Amino acid sequence: MNVSAFRTRPYLRAGFTLIELMIVVAIVGILAAIALPSYQQYVVRGRVVELAVLGASMKAAVAENFMTDDSATDKCRGLSTGLAGTKSTQSSSCEPASGVITITGTAAAANVVLTFTPVITGEGAVRFACTSTPDKFQYVPAECRTS
Repeated sequence: MNVSAFRTRPYLRAGFTLIELMIVVAIVGILAAIALPSYQQYVVRGRVVELAVLGASMKAAVAENFMTDDSATDKCRGLSTGLAGTKSTQSSSCEPASGVITITGTAAAANVVLTFTPVITGEGAVRFACTSTPDKFQYVPAECRTS
């Protein structure tokens, strides 16, 4: 039997080498290190948007109170405040004299505090200025990124 005939046949590779597997694991690790913090920030931003949505319903009631009776002493008439019905909302309050709405988030929402202050425009419409603390700007909606 001719042994040299076996040497000329190309070797068929099956599977991956150790270095190829290590490169793939390193790439996946780097992607995970970048993606995980971004995802966590995205989740917190979603919870803070939930606070803004809660504030939107409260703003409608305060605006209606301003429009129907500007001389009323209770601008928060008809509001249910102090509700913390979600995982993101710790508390909500409304100052009766001014109509300023404050919504506080839980630790799951990075303890963000959104403050909606009513402002009457020259046309008599009620607009709300949203503010938050500067250290939480990466979580709040764009309209609330004023100090």
